[in-house]
Amino acid sequence: MKHILLGSVVFSAAMWSLPAAAQSEQAPADDGAAIIVTGSRIRINPLEQPSPVVTVDQTAIARTGLSAVADVLQRLPSASGGLNSKVNNSGNIGNPPDGGGVGAGSAEIDLRYLGAKRTLVLVDGMRYVAGASASGIPATVDLNTIPANMIERIEVLQSGQSPLYGSDALAGVVNIITKATQEGLQASAQFGTFRQGDGHTQDYQVSYGIKGPTTNLVFGASYVKQEAVRTRDRAISQFPNPGQTSCTDPVGGCSSATLNGFIDLGSGPVLTPKNPPLTTRGRYDPLDPTGPNSDFRALTTADRFNFAPYNYFLTPSERYGGFISVKQELSDAVNFRAKLVYNRRNSQNQAAFLPLFIGPDAGNGNLLDTISIDVTNPYNPFGYTLSSGADGSTPTYSTVRRRLIEAGQRTYSQTVDTMTMTGSFDGSFHVGSHKWYWDVNAIIGFNDAKQLFTGNINAARLQQALGPVANCVSPCVPFNIFGGAGSITPAMLAYVGFDEHDRSSQELQDYTANLSGDLFDLPAGPVGVAVGYEHRYQLGSFTPDPVITAGLGADIPAQPARGHYNADEVYAEIRVPLLKDTPFFYALDLDGAVRHAHYSTSGSSTTFTGSAQWKPVSDLLLRASYAEGFRAPSIGELFGAASRSDAPIDDPCTNVAGSPFQTNSTVRANCIANGVPANGSYQEPTGGQLGVLTGGNSSLKPETSKTWLFGGVYSPGWARRTGFASLLSLEVNYYDITVDNAISNIAPQTTLERCAFLADALSCASVTRTSNGLISRINGVLQNIGNIKTRGIDVTFNYRTPETTVGSFGLSANGNFLLKYTETFPSATGFDTTDYLGTTRGFPDQSYPKFKGNAVLDWNLKDFSASFTGRYISGVVESDGHKLSNTFYGDIQLVFTPGFLDKRTTFTIGVNNVFNQDPPACNTCTGPNFDPTTYDIPGQFGYARIAYKM
Repeated sequence: MKHILLGSVVFSAAMWSLPAAAQSEQAPADDGAAIIVTGSRIRINPLEQPSPVVTVDQTAIARTGLSAVADVLQRLPSASGGLNSKVNNSGNIGNPPDGGGVGAGSAEIDLRYLGAKRTLVLVDGMRYVAGASASGIPATVDLNTIPANMIERIEVLQSGQSPLYGSDALAGVVNIITKATQEGLQASAQFGTFRQGDGHTQDYQVSYGIKGPTTNLVFGASYVKQEAVRTRDRAISQFPNPGQTSCTDPVGGCSSATLNGFIDLGSGPVLTPKNPPLTTRGRYDPLDPTGPNSDFRALTTADRFNFAPYNYFLTPSERYGGFISVKQELSDAVNFRAKLVYNRRNSQNQAAFLPLFIGPDAGNGNLLDTISIDVTNPYNPFGYTLSSGADGSTPTYSTVRRRLIEAGQRTYSQTVDTMTMTGSFDGSFHVGSHKWYWDVNAIIGFNDAKQLFTGNINAARLQQALGPVANCVSPCVPFNIFGGAGSITPAMLAYVGFDEHDRSSQELQDYTANLSGDLFDLPAGPVGVAVGYEHRYQLGSFTPDPVITAGLGADIPAQPARGHYNADEVYAEIRVPLLKDTPFFYALDLDGAVRHAHYSTSGSSTTFTGSAQWKPVSDLLLRASYAEGFRAPSIGELFGAASRSDAPIDDPCTNVAGSPFQTNSTVRANCIANGVPANGSYQEPTGGQLGVLTGGNSSLKPETSKTWLFGGVYSPGWARRTGFASLLSLEVNYYDITVDNAISNIAPQTTLERCAFLADALSCASVTRTSNGLISRINGVLQNIGNIKTRGIDVTFNYRTPETTVGSFGLSANGNFLLKYTETFPSATGFDTTDYLGTTRGFPDQSYPKFKGNAVLDWNLKDFSASFTGRYISGVVESDGHKLSNTFYGDIQLVFTPGFLDKRTTFTIGVNNVFNQDPPACNTCTGPNFDPTTYDIPGQFGYARIAYKM
């Protein structure tokens, strides 16, 4: 059965898990023909949509069994992941190199692999406040802040349209249309769980609508609780590498921050306590440091710490909130609408116990690198002060590392409040025989996030507790860093430990005015125009704990950041029908738009777009368009303060068996020139994680883009007339996008390799090493790196049979063929290009399969319906040559809407990943040995739902 279904997916060549329309299908406006569609500001017939739009309605969302809108949208083949509930990375790996903060617990949508910050999210055609998670200043909307039961449908414009919608719309636009009207009660309750007995999800939604002659009122509330799935409970994630069974396996990967701790004196063996815990001063024999008269032995691979089981596979989250929408007809020609939305999110990320590194080679970049352990510390067994050399003297030790299990696991708990208020007036009037429409809108949005991080250490207090005992007076307690696991007492921990409190906030004020209508008539139809103005104010801030601001934390360092900008924009669009009802020109229309924007931070920009729609016959629409794009640097990209990201990458300069340092004389010479000791004593000790300096750059220039799109839609009338189908359509679109002055950092692995293999001066200057060769910092600050180019083909197919005695059947399929994805960045000799097509990046997690496709086969008969969804992802290759195989997921759903209950109650059961398909194991991914932006977590997920409407 599985092979037959997989074959049908390949044969269809385009799969989509939601019944997506080839064009936007919306309820007609009062005049029956002219309505607003995403992709044009002019009111037009939706069947003449000038741009490719996929529509996702409430029925389609319900069919997935998912409780997060972002998870639904991320199944689009044109989507490429983004943050979601499968991403556990929080402060434990630092702030990512995009300048936007981690956004822990939030969810995004990323179209065309161009990053979520290049996809514009709108709500009812207006901007929405960006998310925040107390770990930076993101540029993206947290889709989890929008209640699912508030949504009527989602329109995804799969093409850049900055001239129509402004900055950020380089890859596309996601327009979330909310309910303006509803009659009576709608309520649902869903419970789901994984077969392993974890990841329980509860989803409760209720809304009520009152529809009067001139007043429409809709209000509702929602509650969603998603429990955790832990890495220890899935085979793929129980060790740092796929298939690993022990830290002694040759693949390595376990942490050098061991349970019992170790000391590297800079020469001789690296020592770890022999019989921990030591409760008194230890013994150190300098003549025989691992002998019977010493409390130390040589560190071995078996001592390394397996941190993998202590993370989340699926992060726990609780969301609740409500909304109210009021639409009032003030006269026959004027309406008023107001919306209020509130959402609270409680979420958590988790990491293993704190890895405490101190000493000149620790690589923290703060006070911990300068700590000396005084000879009078009662737990110092060496008989002399272990000096860091911070006073200018020669260091007498390299580093001490200790896994701080006594402090418990590191947890990052977020509380995020989001509220938006919107007010709109709209209306119409006539100029002669032509009807014109106008609207004015105001939206104010706030996002406030707090994060509590437990398990951190105050470096200043640790320095005092390890320093001269005479200076460690109450409440200071001398610290035992050499005693092994369990030797740190509650009193010691109470003095040096602290709870970290971070905060971030975002604010949006957006005011828009639009006017559209017909200027005059041509033989082929009226000439339509739209004009508008937008004024926007955005503010963002990030305030880390004062201890962190002072550089005294033992986890990821960060600094406060704050910024704001104003934007004023004007646009105009025109639609000209050239020909109609002539041979080979059933219709020929031209569209064009221009937008001028001025940003207080980035100056001015003018962008253009033009498109042509040609119907040689009534059943075939051909389209072509060109669009220029503009994206102003975000607040985080401009003003984000310096922080650190711990990248899971390898240093080619490490002197271990099989390394380039040993096998390549050029690499060896280049590494020595970069600061690696010539005697070969340097071995990378950090288990594959190296510190990358991240942060904003106030000198950033805006990004620009060019998008070409060619496509067509075939919807044959003969199929409906002959009874072959009630719906039959095929849409194919080719896109070509180039982003210039792309804002990014150069991948740190690329920086290391270009320095080691090519002696590239810019790359080598970005790598800072200690005197012993250890990397203390790789410069990854944001810059305009060059350009990004991507090309591909989208295919959408929809078919539904007429009603028969055995019901009706439908097939809806959608796929994306990725033809190109490259990034070009500067080097000392010019520019270098990296081709990511068919690969997985690893850091940050992102895969670029050549084909992704989903399809849904559904059946309806009276009170029953059923559907099967197939999702296919072609294989990709890692940088180490390992291939992630082709992956196929299958989902099933059964629905019963009994007539004897007046079809008011619907019972649904379903299973996602019915074939129990595991994600392909990934050696280089940041996530728990798989790419969480592309694949599902292991396990079958079953759910049951009851819904009622009155």
